[in-house]
Amino acid sequence: MLKKTLLGGAALISLFIVYVVYSLRAEGFLRTPQYDTVAPSIPKIQQSTASNILVLSKTNSFIHKEGIPAATKMLAELAVENGWNLYQTDNAATHNALDLSRFDVVVWNNTSGDILTLEQRQAFRTWLVSGGKWLGLHAAGGDTSYDWDWYVNTLLGAQFFAHTTSPQFQTATVSVADKSALTLHLPALWSIPQEEWYAFDRNPRDTGSSILLALEESSYRTDEWLMPDPSMPGEHPIAWTHPLGQGKVIYSAIGHTAATYSLASYRTFIANAINQLAAHQE
Repeated sequence: MLKKTLLGGAALISLFIVYVVYSLRAEGFLRTPQYDTVAPSIPKIQQSTASNILVLSKTNSFIHKEGIPAATKMLAELAVENGWNLYQTDNAATHNALDLSRFDVVVWNNTSGDILTLEQRQAFRTWLVSGGKWLGLHAAGGDTSYDWDWYVNTLLGAQFFAHTTSPQFQTATVSVADKSALTLHLPALWSIPQEEWYAFDRNPRDTGSSILLALEESSYRTDEWLMPDPSMPGEHPIAWTHPLGQGKVIYSAIGHTAATYSLASYRTFIANAINQLAAHQE
């Protein structure tokens, strides 16, 4: 009888483990990274005054199953509204010297995990510091290339360490830290409903970034018992920008949920960011 009970218990534990592993893999975790080595055939871009935008949504870790398609749709709509030439892909082999040279701006749409080969890293880094422009959305700064020191410390200037968990999605107030061309359309205090809020290990202002938007921590739950606690001492940046060599970086940690990409204010912020990067404006 005891033996049967033990065997039954072991079977249940095994089934539970299989379920947990299956669930994690379905969300994108516990996968062996898949690196793209053959670039897609990108349609010839007509020579014009239109800005050429490459969007990469490669994932080797958590998959933002709502955020990625919502951002993809938003960017496609903004391209029509703003007259951009837009190419969207999940193939990271586009990050080669020849293909990158065809684009004014590269957008990483909720990328996750380690997504570039060493050769692709070098091509992207060279393109960016030589005058390329990069926009990162949400997971591009929360779950991407954290074993690549240059990406974390130089391109981003901060490392994600926590997000809201109790509950995960909360309404919070964002303050405009820099009233510039990117943020002129926003109120001084901007309420964003039901988002996941990131915290970082440092303030990128300390290493030369200009903070565009900051979180008002009193507007969302940051209980001390949460591990890790999704708060930051002092200013809590949530979007920032800085030059990188001859290039420029803009990063926004906002954008986990699909609904956020339908917000008129956020769509305008992203359109302003891409237009500023593409036009080489300050």
